[in-house]
This record gives sequence, structure tokens and C-alpha cells, in this order.
Amino acid sequence: MSFEPRSPDFEATVRATFAGQAFMQLIGADISRLVPGELDLICARRPDLTQQHGYFHAGVTSAIADSAAGLAALTLFDSGSGVLTTEYKINLVAPGDGDQLIARGWVIRPGRTLTVCKSDVFANNDSCETLIATGLFTMMQLAATSH
Repeated sequence: MSFEPRSPDFEATVRATFAGQAFMQLIGADISRLVPGELDLICARRPDLTQQHGYFHAGVTSAIADSAAGLAALTLFDSGSGVLTTEYKINLVAPGDGDQLIARGWVIRPGRTLTVCKSDVFANNDSCETLIATGLFTMMQLAATSH
């Protein structure tokens, strides 16, 4: 699905918002694709991001899924707006066994206040992607003066 952004500076807004997410910096996530209504994040495997069996921790998987969906929504929000997750449901469908995670977030239904998004997370090994999580997210557009 193709969407038109409401803000001409949507890309700068998204990148600034992402840069302000200290947790994304902590886990080493980065934006790998950004277009109106869609955003991909990548996160390289590190020992401190894994759980006791050596798979990516579900918290890391959920966090990048949430951020990918939220930032995808933000690409369609009014200039100066922020984004806040109001609800999400995530299913972990396979162990996070890969060299990196790729979270692909996209808008399903944009709205003036609430926007519904989807995010899938894949474990990547030598260019072979395995779906490990899928989620549905509701994002709220925050006014420019909100914190």
C-alpha cells in the first residue's frame, strides 16, 4: 500500500525521533529502510542481547518490532508530531536464531489520532530470513508540545 506523508520533512523527523531513543542506541539498532508508511530496523547479534539458550531475547525482538511500527506510523503524521504506542500484541513464532534481526514495520490504516500498524521480525543468517515474530500495533499521534 502506498501512502503520502502529511509532512515534507517526515524523514528528518523520523531520524531525529529514532536518534532520541536511547534504548535503540543501547542495543545497536539502526534504520535500514525508510519510506512513507514503512520502516525497517536492523539489529546485529551480540552476546548481551541473547537469553539463556543463545537466541535473541524476546525483549529485543519486541522492542525493535514496536519501534519499527511506531516510526512507520510517524512517517505519516503531521509535521512536529510525536508517536506513542497505545497497544500491541506480538506473537513469537520461532526462536531468534540469527546474525541479525530485521524488523519491518508498516502502516495498515492511518488515522488522525490513532494509526494501526503491523511489524514482522526476521532472523537473518547469511541472507536467509526466518520469521520469528509478528505483531499488531496501535500508535497515537502526539501534538508537538507533548512529551
